[in-house]
Amino acid sequence: MAGGRIGTTHQETIITALRKTLTAAAVVTAVLAGAAACGTVEQLSAGQKLDQAFERIGEKRSLSLEIDLDTDAETLKALDAASDPAPGEEIPDEAAKLLSDAVITFTVESKKPFAEADENDFTGMAMKVSTSDGDLAEYRVVGDYTYFRSDFETLSEAMGIPMPPADELPPEAAPLKKVIEGEWVKVDTKELEKAGTGAADDEGSPAAEPSLDAKTQKKLLNGLREVVSREVDLKTAGEKDGTEHITATAPFRTLLTELLDEIRPLSKDLPPGMVLPTAKDLKDAPNAEVTADFALKNGELTEVNVDLAALAEDTEVKKLGLVLRMSEGSRPTAPSGATELDMGALMEGFAGMAMGGADFSEEGFPGEEFPEDGFDFEELPEDETV
Repeated sequence: MAGGRIGTTHQETIITALRKTLTAAAVVTAVLAGAAACGTVEQLSAGQKLDQAFERIGEKRSLSLEIDLDTDAETLKALDAASDPAPGEEIPDEAAKLLSDAVITFTVESKKPFAEADENDFTGMAMKVSTSDGDLAEYRVVGDYTYFRSDFETLSEAMGIPMPPADELPPEAAPLKKVIEGEWVKVDTKELEKAGTGAADDEGSPAAEPSLDAKTQKKLLNGLREVVSREVDLKTAGEKDGTEHITATAPFRTLLTELLDEIRPLSKDLPPGMVLPTAKDLKDAPNAEVTADFALKNGELTEVNVDLAALAEDTEVKKLGLVLRMSEGSRPTAPSGATELDMGALMEGFAGMAMGGADFSEEGFPGEEFPEDGFDFEELPEDETV
């Protein structure tokens, strides 16, 4: 950690994830709706309903998104084995169980409707990773602080990374004791900002992300609509317990390849680090039909369930899906009893733990590097403790 810049802020991560998730979902829905207009009466009706459902999301000021990999550990182990991993690189049983059971929840609140909001309008946000056995990791951005806690013991076991007991930490790593014990800690948001000063320009402002102008966006949207109109089959799938279902079905490799062909000429305008897969990368991807089920209750989108089992090809799977659930969000609040940590001491603690024998120098967190974009925090109003 001492040799790299700390990654993007938790706040920026959740803002960007929310904004891009909603934007992508809105684009997909606009594509589906526009493509459906050229199709059957059933497609037109289904496309319009999806379009209206996403418009309602844009009118909200608070939202909770829950992401769940709908599968089991046996399926993940079977898929891993089918990928022919090198000896010693097989997915551990603990990691497969954790991934199959994990649920990621994003919660965000804004002063303005999401369709009109930008980063300055968000007043609170949080992310939590949990399983049926409890919470694995959580952070909240409230007021002047970022709060976080994690179950280091469970995570280290699942990842196969040894973690020393808190009472065996070297003196240099003493500030990490509360972190390893899984208690709430907090760091000053402005201190985190300073940790990412290398990402700012000469005036001290974060560099602007590349963006597409309105004319280019329209051209891209029309191209995506043409692809979807050829490849995606939209259908109303009936109603159950007051919830209406709309399905979208398409051949996976064909659809993905053609959509990326439309986007590729604009790759220079995509955010830094976003690399599109090439046609060669997709050559061996399965072309089985994949179906996304959109659940609407009283006209509002409540769940999207993507059935990925067909992509497993010859591997026997019980179930393999990705589920996104949406609900009203509650305002994140500052947890009581959090221990404040100094950012400098925290960094020295990680360095001290590595030098003290924790196996992070070469094998810890393999293949992961902190992004170079740094931190970019906005101030948020302090909330009441819980």
